[in-house]
Amino acid sequence: MEKQKLSFKVNNDEYEVYIHPKTLLVEVIRDHLGFTGTKRGCETVSCGACTVNVNGASVKSCSVLAIQCEGMEVTTVEGLEKNGKLSPIQKSFLDHGSYQCGFCTPGMLMSASAFIAEAKDPTKDQIKESIEGNVCRCTGYNSIVRAIEAVTQGKYKEE
Repeated sequence: MEKQKLSFKVNNDEYEVYIHPKTLLVEVIRDHLGFTGTKRGCETVSCGACTVNVNGASVKSCSVLAIQCEGMEVTTVEGLEKNGKLSPIQKSFLDHGSYQCGFCTPGMLMSASAFIAEAKDPTKDQIKESIEGNVCRCTGYNSIVRAIEAVTQGKYKEE
C-alpha cells in the first residue's frame, strides 16, 4: 500500500508525515511524532487512555485514522502546558490528587479540557458524563470530578 502525506498541526506545531492510509492517529502521535503521553490502552475504544483533542473535540485516537485529521489541529496532553506552565486542569489534577498510577490521566485531562472549554456552569452530573468514556482503575473518580469542578468554578486560571 502506498504511503500518503498527512499535514496537520499537533500542539500548535505543523507536521508533515508519510503514512499508510490505515494508520491510526494514536500510532502517528506516539510512534511518528514521539508524543508518548497519549497511551495505547485497550485499542477497542473502551478505556479512553488514548484521548486527544481534534479541533477542540475529544476523540479516542485509537478509533480515528490519522489521514482523517488532514489539515486539522490535534492537541495531546503535552500541548496543555503553555510556556512551561501547567494548564488550570493539570494544576487542579495535581492539587486534588486526581491520579495514582497515571495511566488514564492524559486521556482524562484531554476529555476534561475539551469539556471545560465548552461548559458553562456545569452540574456535577454533567462533569461525570464528560469523562464517562475514560476508565480509571485507581482513584474512584471522586478526586477527578472535584478537580474538574474546581476549574469550571473559576478556582484555577491560565497564568
